[in-house]
Amino acid sequence: MPAWSQLEKIRPGTCIVLGGDRVVEVPEEIVAKFAPGDAILPIEATGEILHVPAAERRVAKETVGRAAAAFAKMGAVTDAQISTFFEEFATRLENDSIWTRIQRVNDDDVTEAKSRGRSTTRLVADEKLRRGMVDGLRGWIEAPSRRGSIVETIEHDGWRVDLVGAELGIVAFVFEGRPNVLADATGVLRGGNTVVFRIGRDALGTARAVMNLALDPALEAAGLPAGAACLVDSPSHAAGWALFSDARVSLAVARGSGPAVATLGGLARQAGIAASLHGTGGAWIVASERADERAFRSAVVHSLDRKVCNTLNVCCVPRARAADLVPALLESLATAGERRGQSFKLHVVQGDESHVPADLFSKEISVRRAEGDVAERQAEPLPESDLGVEWEWEETPEITLKIVDDVDHAVVLFNRHSPQFIASLVSEDGAEHERFYSAVNAPFVGNGFTRWVDGQYALERPELGLSNWQSGRLFGRGAVLSGDSVYTVRGRVTQTNPDVGR
Repeated sequence: MPAWSQLEKIRPGTCIVLGGDRVVEVPEEIVAKFAPGDAILPIEATGEILHVPAAERRVAKETVGRAAAAFAKMGAVTDAQISTFFEEFATRLENDSIWTRIQRVNDDDVTEAKSRGRSTTRLVADEKLRRGMVDGLRGWIEAPSRRGSIVETIEHDGWRVDLVGAELGIVAFVFEGRPNVLADATGVLRGGNTVVFRIGRDALGTARAVMNLALDPALEAAGLPAGAACLVDSPSHAAGWALFSDARVSLAVARGSGPAVATLGGLARQAGIAASLHGTGGAWIVASERADERAFRSAVVHSLDRKVCNTLNVCCVPRARAADLVPALLESLATAGERRGQSFKLHVVQGDESHVPADLFSKEISVRRAEGDVAERQAEPLPESDLGVEWEWEETPEITLKIVDDVDHAVVLFNRHSPQFIASLVSEDGAEHERFYSAVNAPFVGNGFTRWVDGQYALERPELGLSNWQSGRLFGRGAVLSGDSVYTVRGRVTQTNPDVGR
């Protein structure tokens, strides 16, 4: 075997080979910060060079170690104990005294996040968020588990093979300011797995409170091993990088912004870890020449009730119907904005401006951003190459309009520019829907509003994450990641004839 030694020092100008045929120089700021015990992580997929301080490596390693020790004990834990955990967790969140204490910490998180100009639309621990967490946890109490279930049986003369569902292992989650994911992600325990969370700085205080006041006591009450669900207690992105580089992890799940998720996904894949990624969202609605105007209006309005990953982001209108469908779109945008006490913001692909009233390009409106209200032009031109940009609006609905030749043209643009996530076709032609479904490269395809893409809403089971197809299609499972979809398969042979041989 080739000899290797511990990295102790990096010199200015040090180059690292990526993918066998590319060289990148370690940035000066990393050279200046590096100390013995730190790690330098090159990412072949993105060309990045990351610096992980020893302290962040240590906290991630120790946390995964706790989850690994807990996983070794999960085989002796019964399904009834796991159900008890979900009930205990839900009951504690329902306790007003406990929830008030969590809310006090969350208030501090929200205030601090706002002071840094951060979006807080998914951070606030309000009653709706609490109800969603509780309902999700209770949904797992009676949910079936793949653990121990026979997936398939192959009979032979004198013996048989059972393919049996089994625990996958440690599931690592990295997500941003969404405290509800802390409860959702414990769904992987249903199948006997363990879980490690790393949450962003915005919601770290809230996560600590949920762990201390509800989750950890629920584990203890149910008799589950300590560490079956544990938190990487660090606000540093480097702790997440270290977590997704730990080969003891069986599945890495990342939810957040596009570039951050691309980085995490690259790290996980390099470590040989399966990854479920969803960094860029935004749905597309395509109107056909055979679209019903009322159905089109309804699809737009109901796809803009709030900003999440499955919100309408790009709308394609056929040139032959622009005269009636563009005004319908504008009216629907106005309706969606009025429901939030706002106006709307429109980006129009360059070359299509003539289909939109000219005054919108000069009219100034107040747009609610994370940093506050900002005066902006209501409509702005956008290069076609930016069709994949996801508009992260706070309260003012914001979308892109593209005029297309026909549905086939829209499909080409979707497959080329979108995050390959959600595509909806509004058309009265059944054959056109079949062609659209066959041609569009999206895991989620519909014929109306886009907000149906949600595990709890559509599949009636808590959603751990959604995956787009920017990084390719997924092997052997759907793009909704749920607790019962996190499993592996073991083979078990039973001989009835002791003389069987080859």
